[in-house]
Amino acid sequence: MHRFTVGVEEEFQIVDPQTWELRSHVTELLASSTPALGDQIKRELHQSIVEVGTRICADVPELRTEIFRIRRELTAAAERVGLAVAAAGTHPFSHWKDQVLSPGVRYDSIVEELQQLARSLLIFGLHVHVAVPDRTTMIDLMNAARYFLPHLLALSTSSPFWMGRDTGLKSYRTTIFRRFPRTGVPDHFGSWSEYENYIQLLIDLHCIDDARRIWWDVRPHPTFGTLEFRVCDVATRPEAAVMLGALCQAIVVKLHRLYTRNLGFRLYRRALIEENKWRAARWGIDGKLVDFGKRAEVPMRDLAVELLEFVDDVVDDLGSRADVEYVLTVLSEGTSADRQLAVFTETNDLKAVVRHVVEETKAGVDRPKVGR
Repeated sequence: MHRFTVGVEEEFQIVDPQTWELRSHVTELLASSTPALGDQIKRELHQSIVEVGTRICADVPELRTEIFRIRRELTAAAERVGLAVAAAGTHPFSHWKDQVLSPGVRYDSIVEELQQLARSLLIFGLHVHVAVPDRTTMIDLMNAARYFLPHLLALSTSSPFWMGRDTGLKSYRTTIFRRFPRTGVPDHFGSWSEYENYIQLLIDLHCIDDARRIWWDVRPHPTFGTLEFRVCDVATRPEAAVMLGALCQAIVVKLHRLYTRNLGFRLYRRALIEENKWRAARWGIDGKLVDFGKRAEVPMRDLAVELLEFVDDVVDDLGSRADVEYVLTVLSEGTSADRQLAVFTETNDLKAVVRHVVEETKAGVDRPKVGR
């Protein structure tokens, strides 16, 4: 029986704990953290970003242990070299023009192609990988999973500020990444061969050199054999990171169960899903998404509960019920974006917001908690 293994990648901000600004000190952080994290940690395009990925996890309890361990090791490594790490989709006030870019052929080619779009891509996301049985299933599951992308985004919002301003959006990171080509909600594909032909056409026409230049919100990973969810802002609290990984796995497993029983899941046009994604980025859990079947607006808070009901019959088998039900804590206490805005309303100080994010990023990492 195929096991739907799961893994999570998180992008963290490297900040100065005195000024709370971003610092392009990834080399120092890598040197400090490599003994504990090895090849799980790596640099990104900007040297003020560090990415850390979990090992392949057999289940969500193992994923929880990994996420908490990584954050514990990463924060300790940062503190050893006089730095701090923060998990939020954007930095509240640092400017992208002040950041140093990483050297390397791959990064150079991205900057050469995308120019200022690449230089200004100072954003931080969370990616969830869920293994699936085969390529045919991969495409069918991706087609259906697209519907839930706005739900996942709304629950993960952590980027209300950009270069010193309250943007009015809960996920401004979403709008920044939208500028890149080949991003957003993917089209529906009729088969794996149709998807493969699309990739090969772009390669033949020199649009891309390989499938890694496809940055959709959900995609077949080019090398891992996973369905990769890329829509989420990075989660500030470690419990929320586990929740998002558990939710993505549960969605895939539930859709696969329907698939194997010849029970279809209605597929919606990309343009309609994009409408809901915009609403999620703008209002987060306080907005309304459109139920296209009912042709009605529904509060995202109600849809979050419906999502829990949708995956209810698989989460016990997966051992993830408590972690998935952390959704209820998010509905009660707000997303990271909501809490950041509350801190700013109280203090009128963006440095206080960064300090708050740093504290939440490492809160409780010595005491891994299960769900709520």
